[in-house]
Amino acid sequence: MKVDFCLPIYNEEQMLKENALRLLAYCRKADFSFDWRIVMIVNGSTDQSLAIAKSLADGHPAEFAVIESSQAGRGRALKNYWLASQADVLAYMDVDLAVSLEDLPGLVEPIVNDECDLVIGSRLLAGSKIERSLVRELTSQSCHLISRLMLGHKFSDLQCGFKAIRRSSFLAIAPKVLDNGWFFDTELAVFARLAGLRIRELPVDWSEERYDRRKSKVKVFRDAMKFMRNFIKLRRRLASEG
Repeated sequence: MKVDFCLPIYNEEQMLKENALRLLAYCRKADFSFDWRIVMIVNGSTDQSLAIAKSLADGHPAEFAVIESSQAGRGRALKNYWLASQADVLAYMDVDLAVSLEDLPGLVEPIVNDECDLVIGSRLLAGSKIERSLVRELTSQSCHLISRLMLGHKFSDLQCGFKAIRRSSFLAIAPKVLDNGWFFDTELAVFARLAGLRIRELPVDWSEERYDRRKSKVKVFRDAMKFMRNFIKLRRRLASEG
């Protein structure tokens, strides 16, 4: 059994080396029952992220791999790599490691053990721990409530950047997952549900300040409006496809 831990990277030179090495140290210590590697997917970066990623891979060739994409977009980067990967399980997390690495076994082991096909990290389940500003919390909760009403799902959190899926399951739904950006997460979960995949939500320990030397790239109100437009487009797609 092989697992790819993917890090989508867009202009992350401030934190990439430190956090990639943190992830490496954790994986080594965890002594997983499966084979694994860390795949740094550098998408559209204009800073030194690619050079840093290549340096890490040169220093640890058995544990790091680098994929370069000239176009930005987390969804595009993940989808393109996942379609080409030969791993059995595909996982990803944001490079700021906002979700504690202690949650990593719970993300991948249920799939490795054939208990489910998709695991979704959730900041809103009972048992989750979360640290973020009141404005971001209220905006997130509002968008999530609207998404449940519009899309008819019962997920507790669609946008947490901490997910894993069986590659064969991803291949089955990949043609439906079209978004190239952050809305990729929502489409992945929605179409997995419609395909009847076995899905598990995982309460996570999440903090927006886990890496405090980098400001969040999230623009709360702008992104909230963008999500609303994406929800409307997806609802129309679902309605037209019956």
